[in-house]
Amino acid sequence: MGIFDEIIGAIGNPNHEGSVGQLGNILNTVQQLSNSAGTDPSTMQSALGIVGNYVRSALQQKQATDGNEAAQSVVNQFGGTSADPQAVESLFSPFIQQEVAQVVQERTGLDAGVVQQLLPMLVPIVLHLLQSGTHAQNPQTGENPVLSSFLDGGGGGDFNIANLMQMASRFLGQ
Repeated sequence: MGIFDEIIGAIGNPNHEGSVGQLGNILNTVQQLSNSAGTDPSTMQSALGIVGNYVRSALQQKQATDGNEAAQSVVNQFGGTSADPQAVESLFSPFIQQEVAQVVQERTGLDAGVVQQLLPMLVPIVLHLLQSGTHAQNPQTGENPVLSSFLDGGGGGDFNIANLMQMASRFLGQ
């Protein structure tokens, strides 16, 4: 099952934190970021997808060294739609932050300096999306189907958040 299916499943499951409102907030935040950065939503979604791939690598490393609960803890602590520089610092060294900005610039045309300013917004958005599968009564449990699907990578390849956002828009009728 793909990550979007897991998100929809979490939205429909009262035992998970996912909701239609949460998905709508994520879409609205990405739209606002696009507007503030002076770019189109598809460019911002592409940037978010690249950041998502780096987040996945960092969370996979955390999971491998400290277990599922540690990865879930990062998701719980830093997921949201507000800027949080600590979210970036918890996952990426300064070198990796620069690398992310360079890769986003190369692939989207967004200025690397702008990307570095956006990282404290982009990282929490990715984590917030992953929160949808968090168990509502026991959020620290490492049993989050959305996070598991994300970390498994759906068989490898890039995490395509642009496609995920398009599916979410259609799902919400936006």
